[in-house]
Amino acid sequence: MSFLPFYIPRHAQLRILIIGAGYAGIAALVTVFRHMPRALVTIIDPRPHHLKITHLHETFRYPLEDFQIPFSMLENRYGCRHICAGLAWQADALLQWQNDKSILVNGEILEFDYALIASGSDPAPILESEIVAGLHDFMDIAGSDLWDARVGHDSDGIAEGPITVIGGGATGIQFLFEIAHFLKRRKIRRKLRLIHGDTRVLSPFPAGFSTYAQDRMSEMGIDFYPRTLYREQQRHEVVLEEMESGRQYALPSTFSFLFVGKTRSPLLSTNAFGQVLAGQKTLQNIFAAGDCSSFEAFGSNTCTAQSAVRKGILAARNMLRHSGSLKLLEPYLHRDLGYVISLGPEDAVGWLASEGNVITGMPALVIKEVVEAQYDLLLEGINSYLL
Repeated sequence: MSFLPFYIPRHAQLRILIIGAGYAGIAALVTVFRHMPRALVTIIDPRPHHLKITHLHETFRYPLEDFQIPFSMLENRYGCRHICAGLAWQADALLQWQNDKSILVNGEILEFDYALIASGSDPAPILESEIVAGLHDFMDIAGSDLWDARVGHDSDGIAEGPITVIGGGATGIQFLFEIAHFLKRRKIRRKLRLIHGDTRVLSPFPAGFSTYAQDRMSEMGIDFYPRTLYREQQRHEVVLEEMESGRQYALPSTFSFLFVGKTRSPLLSTNAFGQVLAGQKTLQNIFAAGDCSSFEAFGSNTCTAQSAVRKGILAARNMLRHSGSLKLLEPYLHRDLGYVISLGPEDAVGWLASEGNVITGMPALVIKEVVEAQYDLLLEGINSYLL
């Protein structure tokens, strides 16, 4: 059992519920078992596996299964339990959970000492269509398989209708470049265009990100339509709207990929230690982490995998500390140390140490590989993260 500062155990075994098994939930799970191997942990998640959602664009190169961690494997490794269910809550329900130290799931009463809500966020909903796909589709099918099933191409490589990608944020850009390289590998001559509502791609990031990505887009022959809104993908064309004039027009398009952000679960405010705040009341035994949480602390509240992992680790450590003799909890102080966006299999853009330190090409790819290796080590029970 690893040493945890400010933790003097009073219990050999705690009952812990983890609601949501994304990056934050899994980080919490591993951390609990690292410091309390006999803990009774129950994961509540509607899927049969943990999904590395930040890798979905890579399924144009690799099988989707490469990024799925079956809960059955985690159950065997750690002795935890997975219940396949979604769980919604309201403020009143959380107060009741705190009072009762139990919740009802699938007709079963689950008693707990501590609960962690880490339900994250879901891709923004889009209208179901055979000629439109969004991030949610890639959670169930690999990009290459989706292409073969719903987009298709001529076996002789004859040019067909253009493909439209909507959304120039980090997710949209990563998918855009993966699709471009996928078409190149398969020798499919299809025009590719990006529709974005801002003047530059990757607008939340330093301008160097935008300049580098847009230069690579130009080199690959990808058309860019800034300050443009997507309205509808029809059978053979996409309907767009100019933001300044409101003028609507159509361009040839046989398929659209929509990456228009995420919808958060109800946002939970927590104190600096990750304990949920319900009005003026601190719920001592209910914590939150990941995209569904906003920590009242100096640490980063960005909706990134690295922030989710750090929040999950901290929440788990503080649950254990709260159960101990000292009850000295650790505040959330993590600041993002960098961020990397993939531009296909051989290129990337990111920053390291400070947002002004923009890194591109192979150095950015190396940073990306290191970050991914860190998370893989965590899944094996080895925590190399510094809070």
